[in-house]
Amino acid sequence: MKRKDFLYLTGMGISASMLSRIPVFGSPVLPGHDMSPVDVALKKRMADVVLNAARSKGATYTDVRIGRYLNQFVVTRENKVENIVDTQSYGMGIRVIANGCWGFAATDKLDNDSIAKAAELAVAIAKENARIQTDPVQLVPQKGHGEVSWKTPIERNAFEVPMKEKTDLLLSVNDAAMKGGANYVNSILFLVNEQKYFASTDGSYIDQDIHRIWPLFAVTKIDSKTGKFETRQSLSAPRGMGYEYMTPRESDKIKGVTTLYKDRYDMLEDARAAATQADQKLKAKSVEAGKYDLVLDPSHLWLTIHESVGHPTELDRVLGYEANFAGTSFLTLDKWESKKFNFGSKNVNIVADKTQVGSLGAVGYDDEGVEAKKWDIIKDGILVNYQAIRDQAHIIGLKESQGCCYSQSWQDVQFQRMANISLQPGKVPMGVNDMIKNVEKGIYIIGDSSFSIDQQRYNFQFSGQLYYEIKNGKIVGMLNDVAYQSNTQEFWNSCAAVCDANDYRLGGSFFDGKGQPMQASAVSHGSSTALFKGVNVINTARKI
Repeated sequence: MKRKDFLYLTGMGISASMLSRIPVFGSPVLPGHDMSPVDVALKKRMADVVLNAARSKGATYTDVRIGRYLNQFVVTRENKVENIVDTQSYGMGIRVIANGCWGFAATDKLDNDSIAKAAELAVAIAKENARIQTDPVQLVPQKGHGEVSWKTPIERNAFEVPMKEKTDLLLSVNDAAMKGGANYVNSILFLVNEQKYFASTDGSYIDQDIHRIWPLFAVTKIDSKTGKFETRQSLSAPRGMGYEYMTPRESDKIKGVTTLYKDRYDMLEDARAAATQADQKLKAKSVEAGKYDLVLDPSHLWLTIHESVGHPTELDRVLGYEANFAGTSFLTLDKWESKKFNFGSKNVNIVADKTQVGSLGAVGYDDEGVEAKKWDIIKDGILVNYQAIRDQAHIIGLKESQGCCYSQSWQDVQFQRMANISLQPGKVPMGVNDMIKNVEKGIYIIGDSSFSIDQQRYNFQFSGQLYYEIKNGKIVGMLNDVAYQSNTQEFWNSCAAVCDANDYRLGGSFFDGKGQPMQASAVSHGSSTALFKGVNVINTARKI
């Protein structure tokens, strides 16, 4: 993002705490601009110009991505709309192999001469890179798909929903929180539409229309006597859905200490609960440090899965490609080769899945033209696989890519990104209440918050939004100042039970950061509520 765009968008009045959770790409555009996809026939003609130009200059492989990326931000605070911003980014990225080496170039000038010159530049860069590269790129085979298309299965395009309907919803959310006793409330609706076209010398011409939505808010309650304050952020999960996500259904409600949702989201009910719970947090007792059994809700556990399972099983991290920026991984190749590395207990079954409907990472094809897949990462507690793309797959003996290559935009080169990584539900019928009734001394944690993890994704600390004390199988009240510490292997080996599929829900991130220059991707992580025995809990209260 350009500095002028950053200043423009941050000047909208988004609170600092919420802005840090939202990536912004593209340049602001006027309201009412045309958001319909570019004609497929035109994109194919442009792609063929690139493929032919690159081949004529000596490229042995070429792929071209034509991308139109649309974002919409609806920002409110208390009783007013602070801003509405649409952004757009449109252009082409060209990746080639020449003399056994990668080259990349991009352009937003899409006339024939400009895109042909960009293709020639990509080939020239590859040839220069080849001067210092000792091992040529090895791509596993990929059969061309011909002309195909894929679209997120949405019921209602959120970009086409009248703006008044969206602002009325957010203002009613704010009003509900204020009537519930909140002192301050911010709410935001963030929409994404990726219109992507991929073509390659393998014979693929793939058109995709991808939609994502993220409603979020932050409610703050102040104790007028002490000046202390507590905040409760929304328990929504960003989703690969249309505006139907904002239409709650009775069947999606999960009753418990607070009402949570499976595939739809009741933002109003969550705001009302948030105001009450922020007040309860002010009065909650501070936790006593020690060992506890933890009952972790999917709204919390998704982040622990993301950091301690998703990242360390990315093959580029394992190989050291990310070492300079984001670190490496404790899950080295020898652990996978042994076929017996004990990652977790037998209750731990984790899959990677780019096909999961409603997830952030769901696509028909990745940014190398590989059809989306599902595969095992951890099976019965044993490390069985990683996440790999076309130029990595041969390293671990795969005959095809796992289809997890992605770029945040047309102007950035695609590389290995995290698939949806999820903990599978337990096979024995079990709900949250069934799990809690067997816990003598524990804490039930809901929602995500701060975390810290080392550069090998091994030693970590996580906290949440809401904490409830469990004594002798019953919830006895709210706690505060809770965080837990462990290492990845110890933590996942302490997993004693996972609730069944009726409790399975998705969490996720719109902005998983990786690479240099850094790119953001959107990814979901699903689970049912899970029980972890004897985890070390610390008190995070500041001592003054």
